[in-house]
Amino acid sequence: MANGYKRNGPLSGLSERLSGGPNLLQVIIGPRQVGKTTAIRQFLSETSIPSVYATADLLAPPSTGWIAGRWAEARELCERGGGVLLVFDEVQKIPRWSEAVKRFHDEDVFSHSRLRTVILGSSSLLVQKGLNESLAGRFELIPFRHWSFAECREAFGVDLEHFVFFGGYPGAIALLLAAGGDEVRWQQYVRDALIEPVLGRDILLMNPIEKPALLRQVFHLACAHPAEILAFAKMVGQLQDAGNATTVASYLDLLGSAGLVVPLSRFSGSVVRQRASSPKILILDNALTNAAVGREFDVAKADGARWGRLAENAVGAHLYNLLSHRGAALHYWRERGDEVDFVVKKGETIVGVEVKSGRAKIGKGIQAFCKRFKGSKALVVGGDEMPLEEFLLGDPYPVLFGWPNGAPRDGVPN
Repeated sequence: MANGYKRNGPLSGLSERLSGGPNLLQVIIGPRQVGKTTAIRQFLSETSIPSVYATADLLAPPSTGWIAGRWAEARELCERGGGVLLVFDEVQKIPRWSEAVKRFHDEDVFSHSRLRTVILGSSSLLVQKGLNESLAGRFELIPFRHWSFAECREAFGVDLEHFVFFGGYPGAIALLLAAGGDEVRWQQYVRDALIEPVLGRDILLMNPIEKPALLRQVFHLACAHPAEILAFAKMVGQLQDAGNATTVASYLDLLGSAGLVVPLSRFSGSVVRQRASSPKILILDNALTNAAVGREFDVAKADGARWGRLAENAVGAHLYNLLSHRGAALHYWRERGDEVDFVVKKGETIVGVEVKSGRAKIGKGIQAFCKRFKGSKALVVGGDEMPLEEFLLGDPYPVLFGWPNGAPRDGVPN
């Protein structure tokens, strides 16, 4: 990784989890290519706990007997005295892995063993399936999210405009820099190493997909419309052999579970109405939309409307990636011609977020929103009070939920 950057923030509490409390499986989960394996290897190199690291990323997928062998190795090490950390990487590649892990882990718990186990994999979908099927109540999740602008700037020296366009996949950024800005090569890498493994393997292995070609069409249609509201009827009309809106909606949900695309529902105060609304398409990393569609940086930068959508999508992805695992829900709002780009709700706190990137008439939707939902707050990103760069570099949680000197204003902005 460039400049020796260590992305071990998500693992900052792992030592404490491993040393005290109940013996729970620690499950590192997140999208492909965001640094999970790199982070755990760095953790193992720095911890004083003896460890056994085993990866199932082999030419032929190993069997559950392979799991038994690595577990026996860790137990033998543990019997020599002290605790031991057992790490399984790419565990989703092993058929029936969760059943084997459940058996051995339950044995360790029953015998009060000091062996602790960490599981991670490049396919969060398949890991989640195993957890839900066999390991309920036996694990804690450690979520890894897409890289933020702050991480990309620290690791690679990326500026705001390049982050908005090229996104934050570390491998793709490193390739782009090494290739002297070769955008064609960058696009091919994103498609082959990031998009295709999810569409061609992860989702298909976990779910019975009746129309794999339609799944790809839904993904590419979404990538063509970042931060846009698309009615299901319109999507069905643009897709070949689309069937019905229910099928398209289910495929969008799968893409969201895979860490690619999230369909945001309209905020209305009613859960039923929100679920029935036309979704707003949110691409979780701008590298996906620009590589899939084949956009060029200079062309996109010269197109004010297109660049505005990319900036808006970057803000939405920043909100989703850093807030969704902290109990906040992300929506959009539209009513009678008024619209707010994003609505963040956590508990009783509701914040409307408008993204300003050169478009005119920025306050009308926020004003209507704050009048409609009494007690809500408002934040304009891209203006003088909260520049786009400042927002993307920071943690949106304190900005949105009221820490001193960082809270959005109550009611309608000036």
